[in-house]
Amino acid sequence: QGQLVESGGGLVQPGGSLKLSCAASGIMFSINVMGWYRQAPGKQRELVASITRSGTTTYGDSVKGRFTIARDNAKTTVYLQMNSLKPEDTAVYYCNAALLGSLPRWGQGIQVTVSS
Repeated sequence: QGQLVESGGGLVQPGGSLKLSCAASGIMFSINVMGWYRQAPGKQRELVASITRSGTTTYGDSVKGRFTIARDNAKTTVYLQMNSLKPEDTAVYYCNAALLGSLPRWGQGIQVTVSS
């Protein structure tokens, strides 16, 4: 079945930085697009950033210029470098992997809190 394992969340002050990681494990299908979504209390889940196998990136408007998504050479781990964090970035962040020939996978979610 396989899974996505997220790490790197936590509490940070406004203006600070965090780096999230998401590693795919045991997934038998080729991973196409990998990305990060987030969901704040009372809000819908939204795209933060995504990256294709060829390296094409997409960012949500609210994070452009502050967040950077990257993927390792094996294409099974994705990173999200978050700089200049704001309180409105507080949310549960979910890793997503779009697979070729199977349903997408989601990570369990990781909390990011930006607060002084």
